[in-house]
Amino acid sequence: MNTADLGLPVDVPSTALFTDHYELTMLQAALKAGTADRRSVFECFTRRLPEGRRYGVVAGTGRVLDAVENFRFDADVLGFLRERNVVNEETLEWLAAYRFSGDVWGYPEGEVYFPGSPIMRVEGSFAECVLLETVILSILNHDSAIAAAASRMASAAGDRPLIEMGARRTHELAAVAASRAAYVGGFATTSDLAAGFRYGIPTVGTSAHAFTLLHDNERDAFQAQVDSLGRNTTLLVDTYDVTEAVRTAVEVAGPELGAVRIDSGDLLLVAHRVRQQLDELGAVNTKIVVTSDLDEYAIASLAAAPVDAYGVGTQLVTGSGHPTCSMVYKLVARAESADPKAPLVPVAKKSSGGKTSIGGRKWAARRVDGDGVAEAEVVGTGPVPAELADRQLLVELVKGGEVVAREPLDVVRDRHAVARGNLPLSAAQLSRGEAVLPTEYVHLRSGS
Repeated sequence: MNTADLGLPVDVPSTALFTDHYELTMLQAALKAGTADRRSVFECFTRRLPEGRRYGVVAGTGRVLDAVENFRFDADVLGFLRERNVVNEETLEWLAAYRFSGDVWGYPEGEVYFPGSPIMRVEGSFAECVLLETVILSILNHDSAIAAAASRMASAAGDRPLIEMGARRTHELAAVAASRAAYVGGFATTSDLAAGFRYGIPTVGTSAHAFTLLHDNERDAFQAQVDSLGRNTTLLVDTYDVTEAVRTAVEVAGPELGAVRIDSGDLLLVAHRVRQQLDELGAVNTKIVVTSDLDEYAIASLAAAPVDAYGVGTQLVTGSGHPTCSMVYKLVARAESADPKAPLVPVAKKSSGGKTSIGGRKWAARRVDGDGVAEAEVVGTGPVPAELADRQLLVELVKGGEVVAREPLDVVRDRHAVARGNLPLSAAQLSRGEAVLPTEYVHLRSGS
């Protein structure tokens, strides 16, 4: 596949080096010990949600599938590992033939999750699964954090559309992933053209303050923009004096002016004044777009304001204060030997300090009440209770090394809207609180 689809520079041949040094040294030691081929089960989960969050959002799954498919140790990568003496020649020979041939199950992208939810399960030999730890966590931790922030903002915005415009506030490649995750979480458009090109997300944009400052006066700037982009364009009205700018904008574009954008000041007060002025000037259908360091709290505070759309940048691409989900990737079961028929044995970390894990290959289901509203996340091993059989969450993503679950991004976006809508109403509260659903464990063996 083309590495540009992953948000990578075209000269990066694979995702194989998006991993940590110790993944390869573990592989080398396991090969020498004869344990590398033991059938293993790894699970990705988080022990807790970021403080104050009521739910998490699974995002980045599609990018994970691309990364797994493109995890190849080509000649250049092997040459780098050899030059740095990262692993020995026997291990390099093994890596040269590496192709993930196992299975991956996971929550469908766009689904919500809670503490302990087995968001992704990777099965295969220890050797082929352990190498994927870092790249999977890198993608899921970043994208899910952005999608969760986006979801909270979308909930606060209600029916008003959100524009993602944070590309200039983060790494250029992270910006593309953030735009994708924001779209999953409920944003309608992006300013980032790379995201539009790679993922088909609708792109929007008109002008910045620099365009106004370029011209001798504001009227000339507005006239140039309308002449080029039409009367339905969005004019930025806070470069100098907002009241004068709105008057000039309507004089230039007429009542057919598409929208005005406000990027500074007391947005609540200014929006009310601008709406009144637009109506008095006959521009009753001209919309108001607000930007300026918005987050979910600021958006919620503008619920009563005559605002038609929000543009969000910094707070979105930094996860609104939580840029990671603290997901981990843990070995939860492994075979007693390399024999393909050897039974799986639950394993778990037993250390103290809040970092214990729970052994066993798990399933997950969401129990709902009589009205179809979610009431608990149920995680277990062994047989799934009959009453939860049709409520299971994990789906097959990769089978025998082949991706089997690619889907359009709009499907993922719609799924999230449904999943969020099926949560209790308190999920939309922005006040600090615990996860909106409790996680119930059945038939599990604790590692503590």
